[in-house]
Amino acid sequence: MRFKTLLSEKMYQGRAFDVRRDEVELPNGKTSKLDIVEHVGAVTILPIDADDNIWFVRQYRHPAGIEILELPAGTLEPNEDPLACAQREIQEEIGMAAGKLEKIGEFFLAPGYSTEYMYLYLATDLSSSALPQDEDEFLAVEKYPVNQVLEMAQTGQIQDAKSMAAFFLAEPIFKLLSPQNRP
Repeated sequence: MRFKTLLSEKMYQGRAFDVRRDEVELPNGKTSKLDIVEHVGAVTILPIDADDNIWFVRQYRHPAGIEILELPAGTLEPNEDPLACAQREIQEEIGMAAGKLEKIGEFFLAPGYSTEYMYLYLATDLSSSALPQDEDEFLAVEKYPVNQVLEMAQTGQIQDAKSMAAFFLAEPIFKLLSPQNRP
């Protein structure tokens, strides 16, 4: 199918993202106006410690109006390498450094309205190494055994889409864990 952008106009410029409106010619020759959230991209980190615990952060998410349990994540700085962002974010959010960071997936977070592209890293060989948290983040760090995490997602205790996508992409890794720790 052929879609052609006829006009693109920035509608809003914000701290975390911008919004633009595109006028697009559709394959049937008609036009449509689409509002698009422009986002530089982000990382999500799946930290698993030596005891097969997954580390999370619990934080208030104002659009949802509740505290949400989610994997550590963060927005890329302009032109930042996703691996460098993952190394920084894990230290800022859970106070740990990863001896090993391995990219295990990448995906669009919400391609129906956003350009945000997410890079997912598995973090292992964790050691204490905190960086200061962002001034506007108020996080509680929690950890849960891997064998509990999928059940938590299925019962609604984890409602964050990027975290659930991470569990799906990490399934082959979970299968390598010792039998008592497998989901």
